[in-house]
Amino acid sequence: MIDYKLLAALSAVIEQGGFERAAQALNLSQSAVSQRIKLLEARVGQPVLVRSSPPTATPVGMSLLNHVQQVRLLERDLLGQVPTLNEAGLPDRLRIALNADSLATWWAGAVGDFCREQRLLLDLVVEDQEVALKRMRAGEVAACLCASERPVAGARSVLLGVMRYRAVASPAFMASHFSPGVTIERLERAPAVVFGPDDSLQHRYMASLQAAGSFQYHLCPSSEGFIRMAEAGMGWGLIPELQIAEQLRAGVLVELLPNRSLEVPLYWHHWRNGGELLSTLTAHLRKVSHEWLEVPVFVGN
Repeated sequence: MIDYKLLAALSAVIEQGGFERAAQALNLSQSAVSQRIKLLEARVGQPVLVRSSPPTATPVGMSLLNHVQQVRLLERDLLGQVPTLNEAGLPDRLRIALNADSLATWWAGAVGDFCREQRLLLDLVVEDQEVALKRMRAGEVAACLCASERPVAGARSVLLGVMRYRAVASPAFMASHFSPGVTIERLERAPAVVFGPDDSLQHRYMASLQAAGSFQYHLCPSSEGFIRMAEAGMGWGLIPELQIAEQLRAGVLVELLPNRSLEVPLYWHHWRNGGELLSTLTAHLRKVSHEWLEVPVFVGN
């Protein structure tokens, strides 16, 4: 039999990013959490954690984390049927990975009413849409938004829609770097703004123009900061159309190449055995996402 106190310790160490914070979350001593992890490893006969900073799960640790995520969701269904088991009457928590651009634009509007009605608290892990799926594969989240269609084992994916990105810069930046016009050579010399090491949007945009060379760029892991840097003339970058409609209308930002955009599909991934909560949330997202995201006629590879 699996001792779920031991699994809770493993989950807390991963979710909290270390033993000290896990101990605080579980209201235990750090030594007690460490002992539970050691006992779990003794039970399964191999390490469940890589003692790095922050700790990461081993392959068997990932399997255990996936299991405990699904057990939590199924336990919620049971508490709904037998409310007296939830003596504290606490709201549910759901850990989800999503990209910063969705969080900065449409996500809150899409799930706000749902969370209030379901008494649901969200623990959001912000990751680039290209790599959010790794959090689910590692057992750290119950669901995620990402650009990849293929789900991990035991999960399903649903296409919610497409987020359209525009390549923009300030008028001053355009005058300085792209006069008399935008060319591949000028793009390769002009600084860009990139969200982070996993952000490939600017690279994909360059590739779509048949640009083979490298280019200069700032790293800015903030959606709002990204816009501010573009407005300040520090670089050009790909920003969601949803996020800069006002700046485009006002001429604060202008497109590098009008009518050339980049479309990124957003897939919602969730565990198959995730219980009623995940099923209901999935149905809700499918119903409301078209209010913010474009419905694709065709999504490429």
